[in-house]
Amino acid sequence: MNIRDLQYLVAVHDLNNFSKAAERCYVSQPTLSGQLKKLEEELGATLIERSTRQVLFTQLGEKIVAQARQLLATADNIKTLVSANDDPMAGEFHIGLIPTVGPFLLPMVIPGLSKQFPDAKLYLYEHKTDLLISKLARGDLDAVIVAKAEHSQPLREFELFREPMFLAVPNKDEFSHIVGDQNGAASLSILQDQAVLMLEDGHCLRDQVKDVCFAAGAREDARFKATSMDTLLHMVANGVGVTLVPEIAVRKPIEGIRFVPLAEPEAQRELVALARNNSARLSAVREISSAICREVQNYVA
Repeated sequence: MNIRDLQYLVAVHDLNNFSKAAERCYVSQPTLSGQLKKLEEELGATLIERSTRQVLFTQLGEKIVAQARQLLATADNIKTLVSANDDPMAGEFHIGLIPTVGPFLLPMVIPGLSKQFPDAKLYLYEHKTDLLISKLARGDLDAVIVAKAEHSQPLREFELFREPMFLAVPNKDEFSHIVGDQNGAASLSILQDQAVLMLEDGHCLRDQVKDVCFAAGAREDARFKATSMDTLLHMVANGVGVTLVPEIAVRKPIEGIRFVPLAEPEAQRELVALARNNSARLSAVREISSAICREVQNYVA
């Protein structure tokens, strides 16, 4: 048994396809299949049930894949430790972001990060929170940027920034009653009995908006659930309804929308960077997190 065999095994498990797994591992399909057959012979057990229609892992196969992931992550950490011994900020960094952050944060910070860490190769991925945490835990990502929340995984947390929520309102006569006070801020009580547009299930921002709106006596607008922040704002701009959005999404005026600040301090979200507790890239994630904080402060200023 060797590391390469375990990489083949995990690739087949991830892709559920021998041909695609071989492409990922840069080998021919016969080579990959042959090595996995030898692995099964060496272990004296069947790990994969093969057929022309599907690839099905046995119960033992599933357990061995889980162990293989841990061993591969450890091997990667060893390589990373050696590289980081010379320059902790050199090499590849795989960072995941939630969709309600990525399109707005990246233009702010990427130019500055590229200048500060010229030897770092940043690979960026956008997924919903649960998938990001899963990919982080199994070593596919070095860090993720998400909204602060409780997670079942033991992860190291680096604070990035807090941002208030704004009420996004169409510039339509039927919404003219939704206005702020003399300071321009509106109380959440203005949402009493109001239907609020929200993102679809799986977005952490949806859960935050629900908590704020339901506490204010609002209800979800069941006519539509948006797949992205852009879609949500597009619906507001077209007069469909109102919603809550974080400050990062209101930096530029959007035709057809009024952004009303909220008076309550609890109407906000906190963004954090997460990394594995035992990651060899912890110091690098800390440096990148600090740099993101500085870039955001410079952008806001």
